[in-house]
Amino acid sequence: MMKKILIIAFMFIGFMQSDAQHMPMFTQFFFNDYVTNVAVAGSRPWFDVRSGHRYQWAGITDSPRTFTLSAFGPNKKQNMGYGFYLFTDNVGPTRRTGIQFSYAYHFKLSKTVKLSFGLSGGLLQYTVDGSKIILRDQYDAVISNGLQSALVPDFTFGFHLYHEDWFVGASFPQLVQNKLYFFDYQKQSLSQLEDHYYANAGYTFHLSDDFDIAPAVLFKYVKPLPPQWDFLARVIYKKQVWVGGSFRTQDAWSLMAGYTWKNNLTIGYSYDITTTGLRGYNSGTHELMGGIRLVKKEPKPSEKLL
Repeated sequence: MMKKILIIAFMFIGFMQSDAQHMPMFTQFFFNDYVTNVAVAGSRPWFDVRSGHRYQWAGITDSPRTFTLSAFGPNKKQNMGYGFYLFTDNVGPTRRTGIQFSYAYHFKLSKTVKLSFGLSGGLLQYTVDGSKIILRDQYDAVISNGLQSALVPDFTFGFHLYHEDWFVGASFPQLVQNKLYFFDYQKQSLSQLEDHYYANAGYTFHLSDDFDIAPAVLFKYVKPLPPQWDFLARVIYKKQVWVGGSFRTQDAWSLMAGYTWKNNLTIGYSYDITTTGLRGYNSGTHELMGGIRLVKKEPKPSEKLL
C-alpha cells in the first residue's frame, strides 16, 4: 500500500511542477505518422481513418493508457492536405486530452520528390483526479477530492520531405508554452507546456517482387530529459503482411506484426519488453492499431502498404 502511495505521489508532483509533459508515445509510429507529424496529411492519394490504443506497463495499477483517433487526406487539385486527431493520455491521477485540426501544403520539388509544410491548432485539457491521491494531511488545501483541470490552446508545426521509397521529416508540438492553472485563485504556476522536438526518417528497400524491408527511426527530445531514439525495421511480404522489431533507448525492446486486408483495412499489434528498473513490476506493454483506407481507385503496388 505504501509503495502504491509513493508511486502516485511522485507521478502527481512530477505532473504539477515539471515543465516536461509528454506527448502520446507509440511503438508503431510508422502507422501513426500523421499524429507524429501533421505535415503527412495529403501525402498519399487517399483518406485514412486510424485509431491507436496503448496499454503501457500491464500489471501496474494506474499505468499509462493512451488512445488516439485521426482522419486525414488530400485535396490533390490544390496540393493541400487536411486532417484532425484527438487523443487521451491517462497516467495515474492525471489525464491529458486534446484535439487538433491541421492544414498542409505540398510542393513538387521534382518528378518523384515532394515537400510539405503543416500547421495544426487545437485545445489541450489537463485534469487531476484528487480522489486518487492519498495525502498525509487529509485537510490539505492544495488539492480537493474532486477534479481539477486546465484548458489551454496548442499549436504544432511540421515538415515532411517524401518520395515513393523514403521520407524525412520533423515536427514541433506545443509551440506556445502556455502556463497551466488548475485553481481559480492561482496567480502563478510552475507547470507549463514545454516545446517538443521530433524528427523521423525511413526507407523501403525492395528485395524482390514479394519482399521489402522498411527501416525507420524516430528522434524525440523535450527539456530537461535526455534525447530518446526509436529504431525500427519491418519485413513486408506482398505489400500485405509485416513482422518487425524495434528498440527504444532507455525504455524497451519491441516485437510487432500487422496485416492489410484487401488494401482497405489494416491492423497492427506490438508488444514492448521493458528494459528499465520497472521490468520486474510489469508484464509488458500492449499496443493495437487499426485503420480504414478510403481509396477511390486502385493504387500503385508501391502505395499498398506503409
